[in-house]
Amino acid sequence: MKKPSSSRANSSPPNASPQPAIEFDAPRIAPAGTLADRVTAVLLEKIRAGEFPPGMRLPPEQAICERFGVSRTVVREAISRLKSDGLVEVRQGSGTVVREPNSATAFRLDIDTQHSIEAVLRVTELRRGIEAEAAALAAQRRTRAQLAAIRRALGAIDKAVKQQRDGVDEDLAFHIAISHATGNPLYPPLLEYLSHFIHTAIGITRSNEARRDDFSNAVREEHNAIYEAIAAQDVVAARRAVVKHIDNAGRRIREADAAFWAEHGGAAAEPLVAPARRGTRNAAQR
Repeated sequence: MKKPSSSRANSSPPNASPQPAIEFDAPRIAPAGTLADRVTAVLLEKIRAGEFPPGMRLPPEQAICERFGVSRTVVREAISRLKSDGLVEVRQGSGTVVREPNSATAFRLDIDTQHSIEAVLRVTELRRGIEAEAAALAAQRRTRAQLAAIRRALGAIDKAVKQQRDGVDEDLAFHIAISHATGNPLYPPLLEYLSHFIHTAIGITRSNEARRDDFSNAVREEHNAIYEAIAAQDVVAARRAVVKHIDNAGRRIREADAAFWAEHGGAAAEPLVAPARRGTRNAAQR
């Protein structure tokens, strides 16, 4: 298959039609070690070798799962890492597409802690500053169509809960919908870049909150307050609502008991703390 020209800067135009996904060979990975690390490494090698050239659409998640013999969660984490390194991008209606090479050094975010609670709280604190201002801008600038998209995203969270799903994807989509209403085109890609970290943090906070009805009800009320403030175009209330929501999420994480971290929270936080643990091991080996 002919490769696209490399003369384009950074990434293919958003409205360009990506090439179709291709078949690929991949080893089945043994269920040992960090599976996401191994899947990421193989996909990265295929991108660098030109087997997945710029403009090419990656195979669907299910196809990658079957080729590697891993779960969707592992594949999503691997693709999220490639997105964070600026190697692929998600285009609406087109899937995940390989970007043109970029000479700029990719920005990396290192949580730099081996403690699960601290890792989640660091991401939560980062979200506080970014998402509170995004909500304030959305309240000031949102259009009717953007408000409707935020409302649909909010409804999708309720639907997921009623269907006894964790609602993590829907929760993240709600906050990303707000970023699109800021009127600043830098916010959506920033949230997309942070999505790997935010998705993990939201997953942990929601799993903790799902254990108690009062927590679940509080989260729903907090999301509604954010939406209502944006709908009313109340900049101050929108900012305040997000700060309250994220501060409360942090408080609920701090109040989680040891059983939660032993049964679920610790394993769920592994994507955040694993890089720091790898760094410690590598330093010890030198």
